[in-house]
Amino acid sequence: MRKHNGMRPQDIVILLKIVAKGESQWQLLNLANELKISNSEISESLNRSKTANLLDFNKKLVKRQNFMEFIEHGLKYVFPQEPGTMVRGTATAHSHPFMAAKFNSATNYVWPDENGTIMGLAIEPYYKKQTEAVKEDGKLFKLLALTDVIRVGKTREIKTAIEELKKIIL
Repeated sequence: MRKHNGMRPQDIVILLKIVAKGESQWQLLNLANELKISNSEISESLNRSKTANLLDFNKKLVKRQNFMEFIEHGLKYVFPQEPGTMVRGTATAHSHPFMAAKFNSATNYVWPDENGTIMGLAIEPYYKKQTEAVKEDGKLFKLLALTDVIRVGKTREIKTAIEELKKIIL
């Protein structure tokens, strides 16, 4: 058995991408291309997630109950986030259209992106090319924005994000 040296932020994105694919079959190369992450990093991530009991033995299916439990109770402690300075970027957390329709927030939150369309407080993405990957996958975009709500939101907002994540993940 491999030694587990802890989860890395991109592991969350990779697991969410597998969830977003639903019943679709996928190959490691597809994940790498779609997420703009190297094959070797995808492979290592899948190994870490399997060791953490978030993926099945074959590293193809997310153990959805375990993953949701981690998101709900551990994400904000393992990958904490403090909003940064005002930058141009891609909407996340409360500023994502799904959450913006439910809550009126005076503050925008964004992943820094020079091609972004709004100004807001910077939330560091889980990995460098995340903003490129979400432009091609609206479902992944929503899932990542909801996890950012858990990382930076208030109780009522977090509750709404968790309810929506449960609908999608479980």
